[in-house]
Amino acid sequence: MIATAREFSDKHPGVRIDWEARSLQQFGDASVKALAANYDLLVIDHPFAGEIARDRCLISLDEYVPRQTLDQLASESVGLSHQSYFYGGHQWALAVDGAAQVAGYRADLLEAAGARVPETWDEVMEIARIRPGFVTPALLPLDSLMCFFTLCANSGYPPFSGESDMVVEHQAGAAALLQLRDLARNASDDALAMNPIAVWERMSTTDDIAYCPLAFGYSNYAREGYRDSLVSFTNIPRGRADCAGATLGGAGLGISMRCADIETAVEYVTWIAGADCQRTIYVQSGGQPGNKRAWTDPEANRLTNGYFESILPTVERAFLRPRFPGFPNFQAAAWGVVWNFLKGSDSPEPALMALDELYQKARMVEKTETI
Repeated sequence: MIATAREFSDKHPGVRIDWEARSLQQFGDASVKALAANYDLLVIDHPFAGEIARDRCLISLDEYVPRQTLDQLASESVGLSHQSYFYGGHQWALAVDGAAQVAGYRADLLEAAGARVPETWDEVMEIARIRPGFVTPALLPLDSLMCFFTLCANSGYPPFSGESDMVVEHQAGAAALLQLRDLARNASDDALAMNPIAVWERMSTTDDIAYCPLAFGYSNYAREGYRDSLVSFTNIPRGRADCAGATLGGAGLGISMRCADIETAVEYVTWIAGADCQRTIYVQSGGQPGNKRAWTDPEANRLTNGYFESILPTVERAFLRPRFPGFPNFQAAAWGVVWNFLKGSDSPEPALMALDELYQKARMVEKTETI
């Protein structure tokens, strides 16, 4: 984002764009409404789309961006990245970053152990028994919940589907929780405190972890010289539907209602989301584009040792979480339920019932606000 701001400013004398960073945790937690009161441009997480639509703290880009441009960006989207910021009839952000939970591995460590890259969950558990920590997913509380969603969707039971008040059908949910707990028990001792970046950092700077079946991907770790060891990335293991169901991540760029120069801001946002920027300066500066033309670009894949092409099937078939106004609050409460289950030895049923209760409360708030 800093590189794009510099280039845009160079071409637009008198325009200055200063970016401030926030933590990965804040990206998933912090109120967009509060941030929009102090900043003109925001990089946001798509589960907040419902709250943004309710609070009207960002401009609806469809009122400023030509329909032809939006249609083109939608057609060039990596999976549901573009759609994830459309809610309540309006486009609240443009996808500038595309991501989903993917698998990563150290080819040298697998080869030394006589193991190959797993393609099924049975094969994952087989190599997990090589030694503790050999296979380690990211299981920080929020990431534990994302892994649960992925395992459900990957088994053919996407959460929140249909008209049911349940998060997921309980038989499928129980199987996913037990599967995730098996992974946790074979993982590194501190797996429950690791977010994706922590996993990729450990994998690229030590020989502790050889394979991670589920964590949001970061192309940096597939670039030569970024860390001591290169991490290779691949699709998540097959469930009932091949590599489908990985929880969609990514980031969108929106414009706050406080922005005094909407015309210039719209020009900047649409330029960044477009293929020309995404496949050149954006990816060359370490970015992970949301535009599919960048994902299939030969130079982008050369820079990242094939990162984008390798995981494209997983990202294209990723699971999109609900985005109604109460969903971020549901997530904030639900991740503790899954995380605590992974630490204990209880039956999965109480955890599933607790998740259902939290979901029903969140939906009740949404219905009340709608009325």
